[in-house]
Amino acid sequence: MRLTADLISRSSTYWNPLKEREIDLRGNKIGVIENLGATQDQFDSFDLSDNELAKLENFPQLNRLRTLLLNNNKIEKISSTFGESLPHLETLVLTNNKLANFEDLEPLTSLYRLERLSLLDNLVTKKQHYRLYVIHKIPHLKQLDFRKIKKKERDASEKLYGKAEESRPSKKVKTEAKANGKETKSEDPHSHIKEAIKNAKTLEEIEQITKNQLE
Repeated sequence: MRLTADLISRSSTYWNPLKEREIDLRGNKIGVIENLGATQDQFDSFDLSDNELAKLENFPQLNRLRTLLLNNNKIEKISSTFGESLPHLETLVLTNNKLANFEDLEPLTSLYRLERLSLLDNLVTKKQHYRLYVIHKIPHLKQLDFRKIKKKERDASEKLYGKAEESRPSKKVKTEAKANGKETKSEDPHSHIKEAIKNAKTLEEIEQITKNQLE
């Protein structure tokens, strides 16, 4: 099925437990990313799980997007411009896809605000030193495969691959963040929900937390 503007307009939207505005595009047999400009950058979270995507490409500029769920697709390639299109992405779930080699992950290094990443059930996770490599390439990451990154892992990564150069967003990204008021620090009323999701070890646990909050 094509990801058309009509499909987008007919898809369910709601506020998830993190108070993010989310659009549900899962399970539509979508094969290609297209027409996401029709969302008019009005969502914090996209759920594109359980589709037939093979490539992550053709994303328009989505400055608001914070969470992208892509589990259970067929993704084997990520566009080199992926990070430029999603400058404020913090959570990326790529569980059960077809990423096989370290070089396939290179585009993720330009996601300067990425804190949570899942690559479970991809062939790349079978590579020797996989976890240490990802920690080296994305040093600002806080959680990998639903496990918090520990200091001893960072030390081991540095010993194996050398000191990582911390990625920095461009001045353009920083300017946009200030313009959108995203850099204002305030107490988060949903911190307990975020903490529960941060400590979850599987996608099923996250879905259960979501279900409980919506009931």
